[in-house]
Amino acid sequence: MAMAFKMATTGMWVTDECKTSFMEMKWKKVHRFIVFKIDEASRLVTVDKVGGLGEGYDELAASLPPDDCRYAVFDFDFVTTDNCKKSKIFFIAWSPSASRIREKMLYATSKEGLRRALEGIHYDMQATDPTEMGMYVINVRLEKFQFMEK
Repeated sequence: MAMAFKMATTGMWVTDECKTSFMEMKWKKVHRFIVFKIDEASRLVTVDKVGGLGEGYDELAASLPPDDCRYAVFDFDFVTTDNCKKSKIFFIAWSPSASRIREKMLYATSKEGLRRALEGIHYDMQATDPTEMGMYVINVRLEKFQFMEK
């Protein structure tokens, strides 16, 4: 299996599938979100779930397990008050309280390596429960655009 990028701090590898899926989301707009997970046995960061264009933020939140850590990227489309269509990509580090301590530490130390491999992320979020990554949080981050949700 070809590896795209090694994360020096943890020895984890980001698979080519991760980068390819992200580029498809970013440039071709064929995905709304991507959820990534770490396979500890193979030491790989892999794609766990890909959300189609018909899926939204609620489907992303529902796809994150209540007791396991994950990473996710979400392509958020909005319209500014000047009627300009914009898109911003959010990186979410999901680390629920119910997950194992070892897993939380592994995801925390591997986060920056994955972010470097996925070029073009605009905003970074850390969440331990759904309220920390809700639409309100995204709206606050995008406040400078004075947007109206699409």
